[in-house]
Amino acid sequence: MDLGLAGKRAIVCASSKGLGRACAIALAREQCEVVINGRDRTTLEAAANDIAARTGAKIISVAADVGTPAGREALLAACPAPDILINNNGGPPARDFRELSHQDLLAGVEANMLTPIALIKATIDGMSRRGFGRIVNITSGSVRAPIANLDLSSGARAGLTAFVAGIARQVAARNVTINSIQPGAFGTERLTAIARVAAQKSGKTLEEVERARITTIPAGRLGEPQEFGDLCAYLASARAGYITGQNFLIDGGAFPGAF
Repeated sequence: MDLGLAGKRAIVCASSKGLGRACAIALAREQCEVVINGRDRTTLEAAANDIAARTGAKIISVAADVGTPAGREALLAACPAPDILINNNGGPPARDFRELSHQDLLAGVEANMLTPIALIKATIDGMSRRGFGRIVNITSGSVRAPIANLDLSSGARAGLTAFVAGIARQVAARNVTINSIQPGAFGTERLTAIARVAAQKSGKTLEEVERARITTIPAGRLGEPQEFGDLCAYLASARAGYITGQNFLIDGGAFPGAF
């Protein structure tokens, strides 16, 4: 299927690794011009070179923390008029909510709610004027089915989900859509880090914790980042203009609900 993305400009936040990188690869394969982002310049440049070699697309790397005003300014300087915005950022580490200070709470909300809102504010009117825009927020399956010790991540991302729900309806007639993807368990460094914390607290090995997680997934495996990237590319495509204000859970059937 031709997704109608050739020549479109995309910003993919926090995309030097993990699910963000998978989204950048999927968009680059559709011949988007992609701005990728990360805090570690070495990792970022390696990702940019790899994606460009795989896809032949133009890849622009911006080494910056998207959670800061300066980082967001750098992204927008590299791509002042994006057609596609993929909001992504690392979540707070797994911690018992009793251990969270007031500053921890503010930092979590800043990273996973206020940062994507700031980028939406900076780009949505230009998308509306040009008559095309796709915004995809990478949130978490924990927004729908909370996970112990990820309360701050879940809460901030749930706040983002509710915040943009009304905005999506305001711009739909201008061919601008806003949707979110809620990932379950994927084979990424973040999942391994969460499992490592759980292992330390439970006295189990990392392998035992990871095997136990897989038993909760009807698909019988972790998700592959490419599967996530492909869904993101479709939601960012010209073919998805009638889909907006929706939240797509991609978790191998782990959430036991019909709706």
